[in-house]
Amino acid sequence: MSQTSPFSADSTYQNPLIERYASREMATLWGPERRFRTWRSLWIALAESEKELGIDISDVQLDQLREYENKLNLDVANEYERVRRHDVMAHVEAYGDQCPDAKKIIHLGATSCFITDNADVILIRDALRMIASRLAATIDAMGVFAAQHRALPCLGFTHLQPAQPVTFAHHCCLWAYDLVLDLQEIEHRLETLCARSAKGTTGTQASFLQLFGGDHEKVRQLERRIAQKIGFDKTYAVTGQTYPRKVDAQLLDALSGIAQSLHKTATDVRLLANRKEIEEPIEKHQIGSSAMPYKRNPMRSERICALTRYVISLQSSPAMTAATQWMERTLDDSANRRLVIPQAFLAIDASLVLMQNVASGFVVYPKTISHNLAKELPYMETENIMMRAVEAGGDRQDLHERIRVHSREVAHRVNAEGKSNDMIQRLKNDEAFAAVEFDTEINPLDFVGRAPEQVDEFIEQQIEPIRQRYKSNETLSVEVTV
Repeated sequence: MSQTSPFSADSTYQNPLIERYASREMATLWGPERRFRTWRSLWIALAESEKELGIDISDVQLDQLREYENKLNLDVANEYERVRRHDVMAHVEAYGDQCPDAKKIIHLGATSCFITDNADVILIRDALRMIASRLAATIDAMGVFAAQHRALPCLGFTHLQPAQPVTFAHHCCLWAYDLVLDLQEIEHRLETLCARSAKGTTGTQASFLQLFGGDHEKVRQLERRIAQKIGFDKTYAVTGQTYPRKVDAQLLDALSGIAQSLHKTATDVRLLANRKEIEEPIEKHQIGSSAMPYKRNPMRSERICALTRYVISLQSSPAMTAATQWMERTLDDSANRRLVIPQAFLAIDASLVLMQNVASGFVVYPKTISHNLAKELPYMETENIMMRAVEAGGDRQDLHERIRVHSREVAHRVNAEGKSNDMIQRLKNDEAFAAVEFDTEINPLDFVGRAPEQVDEFIEQQIEPIRQRYKSNETLSVEVTV
């Protein structure tokens, strides 16, 4: 009998990634039931492959293994682990209790990492596919938004100071392109992910060579068959006891890359929300502040920044693990990987859910955008005015100096005195610009260059192919739970 736990869900720490943030799909993928069903599928793949290659395993034994593949007796496994202090052997014994005829051939020739590492690459593969789908959906949402606002002029910023105007869609395409590059990296990780398959205790396949009476070809066939049964067409060329921990470091690099992109985008949204140019979708009864009822805080973007910052901080753990795997393997990777890999996926999943939600419901305020741009537009016009004055015979250096002096005076007037920008009027009154014919009205679109056309091209060349590649993917939930 298993002992009753003294801890209840209400009295012990619960992971917020599960309770509050990540999707049910990702939380379930990394849950114990999915993991241990995967373990059993690996024992079945091993036994099937060994039987196919001549090992004495009966149909009755295989039928028992298959019958109980998804009928987990986790309470029994937990009791065995309490005694054995070994999770894989605890599950071997629990599975064997359900399959008495097959008990003696479960795990035949295998090491623990045959189960744990092959299960990990299966879960990582499926999690990467889910992340790829979420990236594609978020990129798609940003593409829809960009198409709607392809020619809405707004102020561009460098050094977070007013710079040459862009369009609002151009902002969005910068955000989307980071995610496009991240998707390429995730797809590359998927393409290069391999099965560990049947490599043996130190990677030499010695136990399997003995099992097959020294037949090297059968050992090679066993490795290929198992990999194919679990959905891989490649295995790692050489391993120690585990698949190369370099793979985990590369995986976290890719997830951290997504985190960096989302953090940057969410920060831009927060800055633009401060300027009253854009808002996240806000629900009717949503509360922004317990003390200030009028607040409309960008809480989704703030949460994205919080979660992605966490993922970026996790990036170093697999790198250090890969660097400190002595010889064929040390066990100090185990506890670290149990924490880092699932939680990195859960946090990225939660962040992409939030970003897709935000991008699908942006609220844009064109009049405020136009007002903010108009305050800076006279500065932008000065370059055109200077060129016209040069064409009329003016001295370029003298004209440049006059504009610089006027700009300083205008800045003092605007910043120190709170008055309007009178730059154009000052130039009209300056005799050096007397030959210039001033426009009656400044058109912001004259200053955005090819931004609208670049948006069109970006959607066509970058976003549309992604839409086509992922159009048949299962739709994942995008519910923001808190």
